[in-house]
Amino acid sequence: MADKSFGIRQLNLIGASGTPKIESPNNLNLNAVTVAISTDVTIGGQVTSNIIVGTGKSVGIGTTNPVHSLQVGFGISTFVVTSNGNVGIGTTNPTSALTVVGNVNITGGITTVGGAATISGNVFIAGITTISGNLVNTGTFTQSGTFSPTDINTPGTITCNGLTVNGTTTTIDTVNLVVEDKNIGIGTTTSASNSTADGAGLTIFGGSDGDKTFVWNNNSDAFTFSNGVDIKGAVETVSTASTYAISGSTNVVLECDAHNGTVFTHSLANGQVGIVSLRDFPATKNSLTTYTIIFTQNATGTGNTTGSTGIGTNIRLTPYNIAGFSTSARVATASTVTLSSTANDIDIVSFAVHYNGGATGTVGNYNVLATNNGSFRYGGIRP
Repeated sequence: MADKSFGIRQLNLIGASGTPKIESPNNLNLNAVTVAISTDVTIGGQVTSNIIVGTGKSVGIGTTNPVHSLQVGFGISTFVVTSNGNVGIGTTNPTSALTVVGNVNITGGITTVGGAATISGNVFIAGITTISGNLVNTGTFTQSGTFSPTDINTPGTITCNGLTVNGTTTTIDTVNLVVEDKNIGIGTTTSASNSTADGAGLTIFGGSDGDKTFVWNNNSDAFTFSNGVDIKGAVETVSTASTYAISGSTNVVLECDAHNGTVFTHSLANGQVGIVSLRDFPATKNSLTTYTIIFTQNATGTGNTTGSTGIGTNIRLTPYNIAGFSTSARVATASTVTLSSTANDIDIVSFAVHYNGGATGTVGNYNVLATNNGSFRYGGIRP
């Protein structure tokens, strides 16, 4: 059988009209060190090969003027690989290993090690994002999975379905902090209590002029302000004092709890007072707590009208979180407080409890002062 191969140095396909063709019923193999094609190539089928582009050369797909080693498309849909290995999507000038101009949708996660993530478009991530460097984002960042950056710097918007910030200090460097939710929780823990809440509050930095604080004090069961408080239109809550019987007596204990307020009412039709109990006031050093009781006399005018039944003779003090003790109130003329003997009159008795800051369980460190403005009734001249 004759040899089917032959050798030529150059093959020129020239035709006056039409398109010259090289056809083969089987495969056509080009075996050479270099195959150079100096014109456009149109391939109707698939090309299976290793393509090697020489130094300084470019491959363009969808463009006739590639400006980088590999360029796919032109304009905002551009994908390029530069000669130094940078990859650009949506840009022909990638300044980092991967530069994306436009929105990025990721259903998995993102992990960066060492370097920073710089994003100029919007980012939507449904998976876990871990960034050991800084995240700089000028667009909108939306994360529905776990997000663990070392640092965040964005003039845009970060949207999270839930945000947990761990660490010692979290700094929010904005002029205004706007929270759309109706409640802000401070001191959250799995087993919250008054002890864990102790010292929680707000601090306004004042520099050399001193910080301004508003904190919870567990020892006094109250909020402590470092400066004065100016409350416009404040309204005092008036509560009904509690009563309970005294064993072997027809009199009652009248109890006023500072947790319910500092102004109370009591109708003597519900019992003549034998002991006034003032409780749950804060034992704060050199403090004064006032209790005001509005008494309404009974229909016979006999409630606490004599010296032996005077209000203020028998006082029981129970500071917050401290065992109680008995004492007496100091009154003008060193006597006691008696109420009007006219039926249905109203008397207003005020008690001031002064604590000097000594041992909290020592009765001598407390002084109780009592005053009375009484015999209030309708006058004979009425409009």
